[in-house]
Amino acid sequence: MNRGLSLVRRLGLLAAAFVAALSLMPSARAASQVDGLWDATIVTGGATNPVNIPFRFEIATKGADAQGFFFEGDRKVESSEGTFADGVVKLVFDHLNTTLELTLNGDTLSGTYTNNRPNARPQAVEMKRFKPTIADTTAILQTTGTWEMRRLAEEANAPRDTRTWQVFLRQSGSEVSGSILRVDGDTGALVGRWTNGKLTMSHFAGERPTLFEATPNPDGTLNVTLNGNAHYLVVRSSEARAKGIPEPPDPSRYTSVKDPTAPFAFSFPDVTGRTVSSTDPLFKGKVVILAIGGSWCPNCHDEAPFLAELYRDYHAKGLEIVGLMFENDSNMLVARPRVRSFMKRYNIQYPMLIAGTMTGTTTIAERLPQIVNFGAYPTSIYLGRDGKVRSVHAGFASPATGEEHTRLKAELRELTERLLAESAQGSAGPQ
Repeated sequence: MNRGLSLVRRLGLLAAAFVAALSLMPSARAASQVDGLWDATIVTGGATNPVNIPFRFEIATKGADAQGFFFEGDRKVESSEGTFADGVVKLVFDHLNTTLELTLNGDTLSGTYTNNRPNARPQAVEMKRFKPTIADTTAILQTTGTWEMRRLAEEANAPRDTRTWQVFLRQSGSEVSGSILRVDGDTGALVGRWTNGKLTMSHFAGERPTLFEATPNPDGTLNVTLNGNAHYLVVRSSEARAKGIPEPPDPSRYTSVKDPTAPFAFSFPDVTGRTVSSTDPLFKGKVVILAIGGSWCPNCHDEAPFLAELYRDYHAKGLEIVGLMFENDSNMLVARPRVRSFMKRYNIQYPMLIAGTMTGTTTIAERLPQIVNFGAYPTSIYLGRDGKVRSVHAGFASPATGEEHTRLKAELRELTERLLAESAQGSAGPQ
């Protein structure tokens, strides 16, 4: 009798487990419909000049939880939280202050990508299942190397940056990757290929949407259209002067200070509201790097891991770093969480101060009046042990620039070591 009851009980448990498994099957099938790689586009440029920027995206689900990934070259940029329910994927990218919301419809996902700032306009996004592309076997131009680009003369008065930019390209077969480096920083990793005699590359990793379309000229130069509406001549760096392209700005000489013999002063609240000043005992006799940036600034995100690395390597030898953040919202209830998120993402151990905003009456000019010709986020100011400015560097070249990124890091690391080797009394003038 007991054995019979035991068998009935076991059968009952098996039946319950089977019913439970059946109840989960629709959810599992739905998850399989969104998991994996997607070929995506985001629409930029507004109603007057809409441009579709292609990018790669990946989704992974586990039950009702979802995670999404942009791609910055080979590196994944993951969401901080996400859900998948009733055919809707919602992903939050806390460090970008953005939300991606997509609805599944057959084999496509469509929806919006929105910055969480007040009054921000959603951007349309559409995704289709990833499909490998067939390599172009036609004759194509070999582009590997360093180039320079300049906006065409007839567009010189357009409200865009008309200074010379550097372009770093790497090519394997028809596949090309690289980056455009301006004085304030670069575009991130552009990726694409030659197809039917035209090179198309793009970038979007949650920010910096860029579309680079190039056709070759008979003399080996490139005609480039950027984001659908700006036209450039792109020339190999070794030939740029002969082709009439001026030298790009020197980021180490772009910004300066009014009086390099005077100590550089700052005094701003940190994320807890405590005021941190250049006269604090913490900085006496120390080498100090002042990193001017903002949590909204993509190139500041590029620079942050390097600065965190410098701090870990040299703090015990007398290096201090201070972030001077100029946010895009003057409301401290908004700005402080954004800066805290920035610090958490890059494990920043040095103080981050909220110095002002990008616009209005708390800008760089008002808050840091010693600076001359500020024009780039990020800009880093290197102070000697005597508190005086020894070097100012505008912008930052990310890993997308390849050898330039490696060269820049070595240069700034050598500068830091040289300043640490000096005594406060023996510090020389600006270099």
